[in-house]
Amino acid sequence: MADLAIIYDRIRPDEKMLFEALDGLGVAYDKVYAPQLTVTFDEAGRAAVPWKVALERCVSQSRGHAVTRALEGLGVRVVNPSHVIELCGDKLATNARLAAAGLPTPRTAVAFDGEAALQLIERMGYPVVIKPTVGSWGRMVSRINDRDAAEAIIEHKEVLGGPQHQVFYIQELIRKPERDIRAFVVGGQCIGAIYRTSEHWITNTARGAKASNCPVTPEIEELALQAAAAVHGEIVAIDLVEDPERGLLVIEINHTMEFKNSVSTTGVNIPRLMGEYALGLIG
Repeated sequence: MADLAIIYDRIRPDEKMLFEALDGLGVAYDKVYAPQLTVTFDEAGRAAVPWKVALERCVSQSRGHAVTRALEGLGVRVVNPSHVIELCGDKLATNARLAAAGLPTPRTAVAFDGEAALQLIERMGYPVVIKPTVGSWGRMVSRINDRDAAEAIIEHKEVLGGPQHQVFYIQELIRKPERDIRAFVVGGQCIGAIYRTSEHWITNTARGAKASNCPVTPEIEELALQAAAAVHGEIVAIDLVEDPERGLLVIEINHTMEFKNSVSTTGVNIPRLMGEYALGLIG
């Protein structure tokens, strides 16, 4: 058994790159498949695991959070910690923390009833974007251009959605230049950034956006580090948009960041830096 564990539930290109980086560093580590992870307690209620540090890389947020909480309870130092997963995994919680830190974000509103949501949208003015508070890859994100669309989407969420769809998370639509910015932060350093460019208003690589290198300007670096610090994120990706009038705004923070399209794009060995950071925590 090794001091370092990589916790995963699916081996994506990102995890393969992380394994290769750790192999290149010549260090011992355990690949831990989360669905098969078990912890046994003795008669005194004690349990032990061999790892000192773990990198959480689960695609399932609920599974990753549960495993992280369990390992933390057993004294394992997990990156990112469970409180970071809780914050970054909920867009409403993230936005509230960013607002408390005084960081720029799009105008945002939340309602817990369909009629109240419609009134909020009318006051904000069209177009707006409505999002699930939990989710990734641009799924279930809707652009609302008029009242007819608002009424239809709200009705579908109320009738067909689960409890999480009774939270109506609404933001203004930013007139960005057909791209957004993803900045990567590891251990308090902004190590690189990419543009994600698309003719579609959702500029997410999972939806076909193209990645290209984005120079890390002082403004990008400062805002990315401030956003990471606001949620106590150790290894996170900060999504930014360029508003024509207000400049850079923080959209969201990703606690289990994907980087497969960003290593060759930026020239930065992101998985190696992640591995080195985790190893540095072993002490």
